[in-house]
Amino acid sequence: MNTPGEHEENGNEEDEKIVDAIRLRESRREDWRKHGEGAVWESLSMIGSLGWLIIVPTLLGVFAGRLLDRALGSGIFWTAALIFLGVALGSFFAWRKVNGQ
Repeated sequence: MNTPGEHEENGNEEDEKIVDAIRLRESRREDWRKHGEGAVWESLSMIGSLGWLIIVPTLLGVFAGRLLDRALGSGIFWTAALIFLGVALGSFFAWRKVNGQ
C-alpha cells in the first residue's frame, strides 16, 4: 500500500507529464498557425522516402537469406529471419525519420 508521500509523488509526476503533453500540443498548434500546411509534394516525398527506408532493408534481407539458405540447405530459415530483421530495421529507420532524429 502506498504511503501518502508516495501517492503525492506519483501524482506530481503524472501531472507534469500531462502539462508537458499540453505544452507540446500547443507548440505544434502554434507552429501550424505560423507555417500552415506543407506542400503536397513534401508529403508525397516523405511517404516515398519512408517506403524506401522500409523496403530496401527488407529486400537486402531476402537476398542475403536466399543466398544463405541455398549455401546451407536450410529451407527458408535464414530468409524468414532476415526478412523479419529487414522489416524491423526499416521500421526503426522510418520511425527515426518521422521523429526528426
